[in-house]
Amino acid sequence: MGGTPAKKNSAKGILMLLLTSLIWGTGFIAQSVGMESIEAFTFNGIRNLLGALALLPVIALRLMLLKKRNSADAAKKELASAVRHGIILGVVFCVAANFQQFAFYDSTAGKIAFLTALYVLFVPLIGMLCGRKVPPMMWTCILLGFASLYFLCIKPGETFDINRGDILAFVCAFCFAVHILLIERFTKTSDGVILSGTQFLVSGVISLVLMALFESPSLPAIREASGALLYAGLFSSGIAYTFQILGQKYTDAVIASLLLCMESVFAVIAAFLVLNERMTLREGAGCLMLFTAVASANLVEARSASKVPLKESPATADSSDAQKTPPEAHPL
Repeated sequence: MGGTPAKKNSAKGILMLLLTSLIWGTGFIAQSVGMESIEAFTFNGIRNLLGALALLPVIALRLMLLKKRNSADAAKKELASAVRHGIILGVVFCVAANFQQFAFYDSTAGKIAFLTALYVLFVPLIGMLCGRKVPPMMWTCILLGFASLYFLCIKPGETFDINRGDILAFVCAFCFAVHILLIERFTKTSDGVILSGTQFLVSGVISLVLMALFESPSLPAIREASGALLYAGLFSSGIAYTFQILGQKYTDAVIASLLLCMESVFAVIAAFLVLNERMTLREGAGCLMLFTAVASANLVEARSASKVPLKESPATADSSDAQKTPPEAHPL
């Protein structure tokens, strides 16, 4: 959207991404339970269309505001930009989500969660390949976060024999890293809610087409999974992924990837509170390590940002009240 550039790593963005992690962490159970009744493409197709449906009233309101705030031509261009970017996000998200869902057939939930969290390493690596600099201290935070996920997700004695599910989860992590970086880029010019709704519609339609080609869904099975689908569709998709897109408008991609990894912490806490599962010393250490990594990464980013000089527009460089804008970031 036009106007003043969004302030990176603001409290608003951090809060939205933490809420995203909270919903994802508590929704992991729904994702697993749903797979007991229906297959992967069926689950993702229905949940994503439910997410798009939940956002329709909000999208309608955003479109009304666009028309009031801008001219008709400007509103059409902004809508076209959001839809175009949303289609790209939808394709990437569809690939990532379905790779993750199919991984459940051959691997354990803990290994899938751990391997999916590799996006915390892929995000800065891909950013570096595209010319983005990562402060040296940030790598310490990233590695600490990655180590914490090992304590949270991998049980003592669990083997790391590579199977098809592990490979699918690895590919899923790469796709989610691309997804995070694309969101950071697209939210600079496109409305976040329209992006999210378009993403779910595209991903849902693609998944349902694949369902029709490769699966044999039944209404009784879908009804049996209705509770899991509703939670995954309305909360994990409709609300959480929209918070992710909106939150990343105000948050650096590397910081965002660490905040989103808090999903594992919230999953452990939810299991303790809801299912009365005791948190082990190993899991407690993992939670503490991840909290430390996230807090330290925010401090490193804040210090790095304070040292970057602001650019002056050539047209206003000599003006005493020239408006200054932060340098643009190009993650991709």
